[in-house]
Amino acid sequence: MCGIAGFVDVRRATSSQELRRIGTAMGHTLRHRGPDDEGVWVDPSAGIALAHRRLSILDLSAAGHQPMTSACGRYTMVLNGEIYNFTELRRSLENLGHRFRGHSDTEVLLEGIAEWGIEQALASADGMFAFALWDAALRELHLARDRFGEKPLYYGWAKRHFVFASELKAIRVHPAFDGELDSEAINHYLGLGFIPAPRSIYKSIRKLCPGHRLVWSADRGVLEPVEYWSALRVLQQGSKRPFKGDEAEAVTTLDSVLRRAVRSRMHADVPLGAFLSGGIDSSTVVALMQAQSTRPVQTFTIGLRQDALDEAHHAKKVAAHLGTDHVELHVSADDAAAIIPTLAAIYDEPFSDSSQIPTLLVSRLARRSVTVALSGDGGDEIFGGYNRYVWGACREVLDRIMPPIARSALAQVVRHAPERWTAAALASAFRLCGRARPATPQRALHRLSTVLGCSATAELHAELIGQWHAPRPLASHWASGDLGVSTVRSLMYLDTVSYLPDDILVKLDRASMAVSLETRVPLLDPHVLAFAAQLPVPLGFLGRKAKYYLRQVLYRYVPREIVDRPKMGFSIPMHRWLRGGLRDWAEALLAAPALEAAGLNPEPVRLAWHQHLSRRMNAEGEIWSVLMFQAWMETHCAHGVAAKLPATTSI
Repeated sequence: MCGIAGFVDVRRATSSQELRRIGTAMGHTLRHRGPDDEGVWVDPSAGIALAHRRLSILDLSAAGHQPMTSACGRYTMVLNGEIYNFTELRRSLENLGHRFRGHSDTEVLLEGIAEWGIEQALASADGMFAFALWDAALRELHLARDRFGEKPLYYGWAKRHFVFASELKAIRVHPAFDGELDSEAINHYLGLGFIPAPRSIYKSIRKLCPGHRLVWSADRGVLEPVEYWSALRVLQQGSKRPFKGDEAEAVTTLDSVLRRAVRSRMHADVPLGAFLSGGIDSSTVVALMQAQSTRPVQTFTIGLRQDALDEAHHAKKVAAHLGTDHVELHVSADDAAAIIPTLAAIYDEPFSDSSQIPTLLVSRLARRSVTVALSGDGGDEIFGGYNRYVWGACREVLDRIMPPIARSALAQVVRHAPERWTAAALASAFRLCGRARPATPQRALHRLSTVLGCSATAELHAELIGQWHAPRPLASHWASGDLGVSTVRSLMYLDTVSYLPDDILVKLDRASMAVSLETRVPLLDPHVLAFAAQLPVPLGFLGRKAKYYLRQVLYRYVPREIVDRPKMGFSIPMHRWLRGGLRDWAEALLAAPALEAAGLNPEPVRLAWHQHLSRRMNAEGEIWSVLMFQAWMETHCAHGVAAKLPATTSI
């Protein structure tokens, strides 16, 4: 795991010394991603600089140093991530006559590109990665990002310089960067709690989408990103060719596929462990790790002292049954709140998933003992764990029995029906689906009316994950028209290509890399997705619980009474903290003058804040998103960034 950055002066007017100075400065901002080594490579004749910060995981010797040039001298690469099948790729290349200087996966991928070309090399590589590759023969810079978007990659312009980096902080130090904010991105953030790719908080910078590659050419400029792998195609193929065996055979096959995914991510030349919350996803990953390890796996969990959301005792039961070397740390509200001032700097652009706090805490805990940690993220998207998929299933039923005009009429009835009637009906429906009763019936009722009223699946998805009534992107670059799969599969797909990489994986990557910890996500393996797509839609009806097949695998290793309980995840009582210890801090950021200075409309924010404080509603999500935006503005727009505030946003 590493940090990469670089730029091309398209006029080739920058001296070698200046190229190296700027490249070094960009790399230095990423030291947390790679504290073990640094390198800068420049070519003044091409106007290019590549910078790399290394966290040594495989081949700890100097042979793994980057930037790395291919044996033929044509290609130079900086890579962030891991290629899990590099041993097999290396064997194939050796059979073709290649000889290797070291044992790093970077060298294998680099020589694979030299032998097969970038398209075939990408198709063959199984891993999490973001890389930049300079082709000296064609004078082209190639950027590529892994299939699920585990590793970040930003790119864009700083005047006449084409820039890229793992994090925005590296781009901000480029002397030509102007920092103008993107008002549409801000509106999307306020509507979703994250900024969806391909946008970033800055007008001139974009995120490379998962499963895409991009080329800057000295002759042709920047070409449009090209998709080299499609999650939608995988889901469509799985739907057309469902698994033919019975349930027992399906569980056995899934067990084997998951074992392979976990095993491939356990290879490291440094200490390795895993996060363990005690939930289905992390427990499955740890169970399969321990089943394939000759020693106790190191596991880590965070608990909140004296809080109903504390899952540490569940994780402890799982760890005891599996025989892991378990470490748990119980923190107070004050401990958790103490890291809030660091979040804006860590996350680099506005980001408001409050589970960023426990994720950072458990990363710090793990880093004391290991350099690599496996995580259970991705299970909800791949195996159907979110409650919104129940809404999707409801919508499928309604589409079969009710024309659009009737659905719209019913949506109006739901909006105006007595809450006690509709709330009771919703609770019964969720119980039938094996889901926890909605914690906030008002929100559930709003979602029901949304499900009834939306005309397109992308619109439905945006509404189901949204918060403020701000304009929401409809994932038009991911979804246009009929996706060729069911409504539930469509929602799972949209989560996989938007919410997962832009929220869940951003949270995990920035929190772990802030403490120089590499995280790996076995459930995000293309073979896992391909097999899961062949199974029946993974929803629980009539007693079947969500993530049914994944649960059956876990039950082979852990008794169901230990792991069967309502989904919680790494949760924190943010709603209480905002009314308690964080109240004064929040009040200062939510004051009307502060909101106006940031281009926000104070009226709806102040109303939501007062309703939250008076306990008339739980507005923690909406309030936290504004607080994180305000904290980001304080951190990044008051310290040397020439940010131009956008026009007043929609809230």
